[in-house]
Amino acid sequence: MADSPLPSKPNSSLLGHSVIPIVNKLQDISAQLGANTPIELPQVAVVGSQSSGKSSVLEALVGRDFLPRGNDICTRRPLMLQLVRSEGCGEEEFGEFLHLPKKRFYDFDAIRMEIEAETDKEAGGNKGVSDKPIRLKIFSPNVLDITLVDLPGITKVPVCDQPSNIEAQIRTMITTYINRPSCLILAVTPANADLANSDALQIARSADPDGSRTIGVITKLDIMDRGTDARNFLLGKVIPLKLGYVGVVNRSQEDIMLKRTIKDALVAEEKFFRSRPVYNELADRCGVPQLAKQLNQILVKHIKMLLPGLKSRIHAALVSVAKEHASLGEITESKAGMGVLLLNILSDYCKELSSMIEGKNQEMSTSELSGGARIHYIFQSIFVKTLEDVDPFEGLTDDEVRTIIQNSTGPRSAFLVHDVPFEVLIRRQIARLLDPSIQCAKFIYDELVKMSRRCMANELQRFPVLRNRVDEVIRKFLRENLQPSETMIRHIVGMEMDYINTSHPSFIGGSKALEIAKQEVKASNAAAAMIPKNKDESEKPQPFENTLKSRGLVSNQVNGVVPDQGARRLAEEVVSSGNKSGRHWKFPAIFNGSDSRLSIKEHLTSKLINEPVQHVEHAYSMIHLKEPPSTLRSSEIHSEDDTVNIIVTRLLLRSYYDIVRKNIEDSVPKAIMHFLVNHTKRELHNVFIRKLYRDNLLEEMLREPEEVSIKRKRTSETLHVLQQAFQTLDELPLEADTVERGYSLPTDRTGLPKSPGLQFHL
Repeated sequence: MADSPLPSKPNSSLLGHSVIPIVNKLQDISAQLGANTPIELPQVAVVGSQSSGKSSVLEALVGRDFLPRGNDICTRRPLMLQLVRSEGCGEEEFGEFLHLPKKRFYDFDAIRMEIEAETDKEAGGNKGVSDKPIRLKIFSPNVLDITLVDLPGITKVPVCDQPSNIEAQIRTMITTYINRPSCLILAVTPANADLANSDALQIARSADPDGSRTIGVITKLDIMDRGTDARNFLLGKVIPLKLGYVGVVNRSQEDIMLKRTIKDALVAEEKFFRSRPVYNELADRCGVPQLAKQLNQILVKHIKMLLPGLKSRIHAALVSVAKEHASLGEITESKAGMGVLLLNILSDYCKELSSMIEGKNQEMSTSELSGGARIHYIFQSIFVKTLEDVDPFEGLTDDEVRTIIQNSTGPRSAFLVHDVPFEVLIRRQIARLLDPSIQCAKFIYDELVKMSRRCMANELQRFPVLRNRVDEVIRKFLRENLQPSETMIRHIVGMEMDYINTSHPSFIGGSKALEIAKQEVKASNAAAAMIPKNKDESEKPQPFENTLKSRGLVSNQVNGVVPDQGARRLAEEVVSSGNKSGRHWKFPAIFNGSDSRLSIKEHLTSKLINEPVQHVEHAYSMIHLKEPPSTLRSSEIHSEDDTVNIIVTRLLLRSYYDIVRKNIEDSVPKAIMHFLVNHTKRELHNVFIRKLYRDNLLEEMLREPEEVSIKRKRTSETLHVLQQAFQTLDELPLEADTVERGYSLPTDRTGLPKSPGLQFHL
């Protein structure tokens, strides 16, 4: 069989629909989005211990010398190496760094120096490490489309300025890459080391326990001890891997120093395998060309497996970027265009605020109440509930009720409950409802202000001046609407105070209240009668002098002398009323020591007969009245009439207060909704037009910051690329199998692949 390039080149139509070039495009998008990109793209991470041959494998896949070399650790930062197969075989090879956009490196020695300089810039020049990646893209007609990540080699002992935990740092860095389900692991182990002690396989197993993402690479087969080979390693008999192993022969340090090309090294590798009959039956597991083929095939299968999730992530990113781009809007420079834009912004703002109040907002929260639901909560769960919990008699004692009843009767005794104390007291209780009603209106005002600010989160962010003016206008408008709301609330409470409607059908009325009060007093007296009294105390005679004093009929300054005829007449009335009830009084010794059973009337008559008139007149002239105190308080002793009057007054107050409270609970929210909330919905757009829609203000209000323009440009570019990527991904499932079948490696009679040149074409 004649020699031919390895492997053969497919037709151009197949190449244009290859899955891996699309992934390379997505890699570019991922790089643009930065470290927080939601798109986890398939890539191959190369792991292994220090000096295991990782760099030699990567350079063999690329076909050029471009990686730092040395005796100690060389890879000190992750290198994101994206290989892009350029169309046509005659194009030049070059590299590009993400941190140096648009600058092409045609000299691969310059690429090496740039990697070293960028590494020293971030990790220092004395063997330090950093987890910040370097992104390098190499374009060549002789490479396979694939993304490789060269990670620092696992080391044990710190050198130079390396920290004592250098091994832990490197392992953590490697783990962050290989733990991703989309990442394939290229575990590199030298053939002259015990595979069971391989650091690469050990760390790969921690991230991929079943070995479904790990490809084993056995390097340095040519320096194994004589009489030994890597057959069992390659067959997976020592440590099995689902994706298997590939053996390669590296360039030696001498080859590198002598500038031996990779093309010559590949020819030497082929001769090595052909000279070892033990590898003749392992043609699909030997050589860098075979490694490139298997990597590409495995990556295609891996992408097919990850394709649904990849599509979903790209679609989500596309929707997110499209939404962000839409929020930034379009650029307009004409006056007419600015006017239309301003009108649309103001109209959308008013619609969004109304939707938020009505509960029709598309971005409705599922975790907390928002918009109009908060207004309803304030009305029902705060305002109404607070009024229902208020005690109308809070701070109003029975003594105060009795005092105001007595004050309302003037110089007369209270015969029945007067309407004046009821009206005075009920007006005081109604007045207490004003403050919470006003406070309720202010709560609704605050909620409208919060909603107005939430509506500014979208397109208004483009225009800071317009956003500030809109905020200023709506806050002033809401304050203006709050004033008539508060005025109406004061009128509502004032109307309730100005007219006490005792004819209200729900009002208890005086007659019924009096009947209930008498029943309560009667029940209370009956309960008190059931309590046994001390017999001695009930039969103990009460001195007549004390009785008169308690009735206010005897002054303490009389020195025991019986009052004059006017006082006697009052006493006779008291005695007469006492005798009618069958009561008799015992007299103290000062009035008649010989007969303590005489009646009051007999005692006084006897005195008048026996004493001269002059003495009586002298006694009358000795009576003096006490000066009334500056502050008079009602007696602490409640009569039965007092108790009835207090109960009646309280019943009337409770009944009418409940009527007024319900009126307030109904009228205040209506006033707030009419004057504040609904008026804002109806008139806000007109207010915006009057205040903001002016030709001389358009340019100033619609001036956007420079960062917004930059952001719009970036999102526009990202959106365009994502759209193309999504459209291409939509066709991939039909083409991936064709790409896989397009792989072929010509072989000779030994069964080993032939590699006369370095042309890794699909």
